[in-house]
Amino acid sequence: MSIAPAGLIQPHGGTLVDLMVAPDQHDAVRAGVDRVVECSDRNACDVELLVVGGFSPLRGFMHQTDYEAVVAQHRTSSGLLFGLPIVFDSSDPSIALGQRLLLTYRGQELAVLTVESLWEPDKVQEARGCYGTTSLEHPAVRMIASERGRFYIGGRVQGLELPRRVFPCRTPAEVRATLPEGEDVVAFQCRNPIHRAHYELFTRALTAPNVSRGAVVLVHPTCGPTQDDDIAGEVRFQTYERLAAEVSNPRIRWAYLPYAMHMAGPREALQHMIIRKNYGCTHFIIGRDMAGCKSSLSGDDFYGPYEAQDFARDQAPELGMETVPSLNLVYTEEEGYVTAEHAEARGLHVRKLSGTQFRAMLRGGEEIPEWFAFRSVVEVLRAAG
Repeated sequence: MSIAPAGLIQPHGGTLVDLMVAPDQHDAVRAGVDRVVECSDRNACDVELLVVGGFSPLRGFMHQTDYEAVVAQHRTSSGLLFGLPIVFDSSDPSIALGQRLLLTYRGQELAVLTVESLWEPDKVQEARGCYGTTSLEHPAVRMIASERGRFYIGGRVQGLELPRRVFPCRTPAEVRATLPEGEDVVAFQCRNPIHRAHYELFTRALTAPNVSRGAVVLVHPTCGPTQDDDIAGEVRFQTYERLAAEVSNPRIRWAYLPYAMHMAGPREALQHMIIRKNYGCTHFIIGRDMAGCKSSLSGDDFYGPYEAQDFARDQAPELGMETVPSLNLVYTEEEGYVTAEHAEARGLHVRKLSGTQFRAMLRGGEEIPEWFAFRSVVEVLRAAG
């Protein structure tokens, strides 16, 4: 357990949690384990973020009282802001209160979970409270209905080992050690390869009126499970690594987040802000329709275009953070990237390339304009097929 260094924003709840057990205590922690439980990809992300303090001040999976409070009002039972509940799931009816579960993942022993709370959740109420819908067309509603087990488990976690990943994920303490004290740290969240417009967006955020002159930006993409049609995390990681090596900018920090997206719109925006506060960020860039999703049948959006932005802005003061609205940038023949409002006012010629067109050009081996995508990113995507 550690406290944030002086000069950096305090973590959520005031304490940066570290649940990793010293190596010489591993045998004692494993002793008396009742059963072994294999983690899903999502479980493993949650275990890692609990252990390293990404979900500070949580010291384990939420008990039923906190789960129900977060579902109902995006706060724990003690009143602490939290966007989404953090729970472990199982369909095994023989798991009982007081048991100690050894959590494994792809041949690794990640942690020991002590079962302190065990219940059968009302998933319909969870869907309504967290995602604003019970439609199975919402990816997270479908996830809790068809992927998560029948029972939820809460209890303290003791960490043994972090998941071995293609993309190494630095802990909040490690990221904080790279940040300048007394300066603002602007977080940029993404779940896709970074293109030119993204780069313009997060570098220009450093000049926002509410950001200090010596601020840095933490480019902190999620590399856990996202939507089924997203580019695989391993491929996204390669694009970030190539770009980080190519772009020499001392005001940019790069790190990776082992987080599984829920596409929960407003609730997810709050969750991301809390996590980034634990990693040392004071500001959070939030774009139009952040973490939004559409019905796969009707194509309708589940959230309004500014719902997440407005919700996050309203919660930010309580977190001691500030939001940086995402600029609506367009590329123009005359002036390069400018705001859409500027382009319209000046009558500039805007060039556009949709994601669908971009993917078709990739598949067809066509030349991708450099104003749209970095050449290094395109090379990685082509190599990955």
